[in-house]
Amino acid sequence: MNSFEKLYRPLTLEQRLEIKVRAENGANDTEIATAMNLSKSVVRKWRRRYRDRGSDGLVSLLGRSKSGALSQFSQEMRDAIKIWRKSHSGWGAGTLRVELARDKRFEGLPLPSRSRISAFLKSEGLVRPYERHTKLSMPAPKIVTECHEEWELDAQGACRVAGVGLVSLLNFGDLYSHVRVTWACLNRRKAAGSDYQLALRRGFFCFGMPQRISLDHDSAFFDNTTPSPFPSQFHLWLLALGIGVRFLEHRPPREHSFIERSHQIVYRQAIEGQSFAPTDLQPYIEQRLEFLNQYYPSRSLHQQPPLTAYPQAAHSGREYRPEWEAELLDMQKVFAYLAQQTWYRQVSAQGQLMLGTQRYGLGKAWQKDPVRITFDQATQEFICDTLDLQKTVRFQARGMTKQDLMGELNMTAFANHQYAFPWSILSLRQNQTADLIGTTL
Repeated sequence: MNSFEKLYRPLTLEQRLEIKVRAENGANDTEIATAMNLSKSVVRKWRRRYRDRGSDGLVSLLGRSKSGALSQFSQEMRDAIKIWRKSHSGWGAGTLRVELARDKRFEGLPLPSRSRISAFLKSEGLVRPYERHTKLSMPAPKIVTECHEEWELDAQGACRVAGVGLVSLLNFGDLYSHVRVTWACLNRRKAAGSDYQLALRRGFFCFGMPQRISLDHDSAFFDNTTPSPFPSQFHLWLLALGIGVRFLEHRPPREHSFIERSHQIVYRQAIEGQSFAPTDLQPYIEQRLEFLNQYYPSRSLHQQPPLTAYPQAAHSGREYRPEWEAELLDMQKVFAYLAQQTWYRQVSAQGQLMLGTQRYGLGKAWQKDPVRITFDQATQEFICDTLDLQKTVRFQARGMTKQDLMGELNMTAFANHQYAFPWSILSLRQNQTADLIGTTL
């Protein structure tokens, strides 16, 4: 018998029963295939059918019964699966099969396989709608060859600092020269986009703007709750400043090893075992960062401090000041970036969908429709189509002005800022921003 016949000639019921008996006696697929002159894949197929469905699985049917994917099983079993799924939408085929095995009504009876339960759920319209996956465009990773070509940015886990309370340290630095910057985010368990903005503004002020920044998959950087993510305002702010944004493709230490080490170094140098007044914490951190950047020998830099090994790392050459930010922001770069993207959403029962933090109402005619969304760079509108292209609607993008991206940096307010007593985290934060602008009274 040739290999084609082994694979495709139909097996008699007697042969299938023989496979069952041999398997029960301990023979493996290879031994059964050799003894019966069959292909191993054919033996495996019928042995698994018997395992999953019992003796009923050894009966072959040409095509599928008109009554459905589980037509060979009782109506009571099919009804049980439907009832469980409707009342527990998170139960998948594997869970439903285990529940069938635990149910005394079906004790001793053959059970359907996970794949057949999945097919049955699909035929009954009980599967969750599939959400298409898309990725945000970003520069390809490459080996850095100069200072400030790429910064790494990451938040260390929140810690408690004596005299201050909960603190989240935002660490970032130049991947090439190992110059470091740290911003202490007070009274935060998890940093928000505005915290990262404030930290980077101070870093830009001191060292200039880098060519690009690499980020992890935190929700402050993009909407990470959907398979088709939308960029955050922090992400768009960086793009408008002409800074490329790259997201990690691999977990540390394969990527971000430099900034992961920085977490430990900065904590031990500036935080561990210390107590501060809230106003004193950031100045002390910056004092220790000056020590690390200018004086402390680094093993990775042949026992030289970063700014000794690379004096050109003192500034990137791309000047930044907060009062220039509105002019530095180029919204066309944001619109061009959005025009490259595609998003998929499921419209809610109320006819609404979310893009980032913005909610858009399409109307009840769109309720529960799966849709595809693109961006028109010329008109700054989103274009929303049903997947069958039977309906199309345009709506104006929100949160896309310079002031939206600048967030708390309101230059009108800061032009006549009165330096406040730092009796609250908010007043301390405002004073720290005003320090960069140099317009305090």
